[in-house]
Amino acid sequence: MPARPDTGPDFIEALARGLDVIRAFQPMRPVMPLSEVAAATGLARPTARRILLTLVELGYARQGEHGFALTPKVLELGVAYVRSMGLWDVARPHMERLGMRTGESCSIAQLDGSDIVYVARVAVPKIVTLSVQIGTRFPALPTSLGKVQLAALAPAELEAVLAQPSRSGLTARWQPDAAERDAELRDVRARGWALTDEQLAPGIRSIAAPLRDGAGTVVAALNVNCHAAETSVERMVEHHLPLLLQAAGDISADFARLDMVPHVVVA
Repeated sequence: MPARPDTGPDFIEALARGLDVIRAFQPMRPVMPLSEVAAATGLARPTARRILLTLVELGYARQGEHGFALTPKVLELGVAYVRSMGLWDVARPHMERLGMRTGESCSIAQLDGSDIVYVARVAVPKIVTLSVQIGTRFPALPTSLGKVQLAALAPAELEAVLAQPSRSGLTARWQPDAAERDAELRDVRARGWALTDEQLAPGIRSIAAPLRDGAGTVVAALNVNCHAAETSVERMVEHHLPLLLQAAGDISADFARLDMVPHVVVA
């Protein structure tokens, strides 16, 4: 790869190449084999491979059967991940409306291994026991956002995901055995939404629904988060849940419409 023009003496080429590799992943090609990454960045295959494996080691990428893909940890470097997915622009008006109608904070999160990572949030100024912002990660299983996404996985994939150690640094209150876990996820799968009542931490009660793309695949989850001392389970199910399901359906429909928009690639 030729030297870049207009760079100073302190320019670090290796760092620039790493960022080139991250930027190579676009909405129309979220999973890329090594050959495509090398071609997209103009890097030699051995160089591209070393960078990709470094990103995997650091948690910013994962390697699968069909190639490499970024992980939500890239959010820690900025909001490029959310912007590339178009998720915030699509979800924002629905989330703002949901927050106004429930009077509660609402968030979107995606699975990253056995954790969830928050990728969008509309917050209501209330005292909560855990601080949440874009990029925050929690163990997936004791959260409503995690349960609806875990429930959508095939059994083998579920076991592989939950076998990965959490990188959240938080130990949840709810530590179910395999039988209790499977029963809970069966219930979530059957009703299409999940509720957690102080399973993650004291005072945290939330309800979540899945978000789907145009193919019907669960790609994220939307929740309404409440303080247990202020909002009862009955209030959440009877009042918040219908509003949540409507918002999740509207966001999923917008995702599907976005998938149908023709994408023009300019050389």
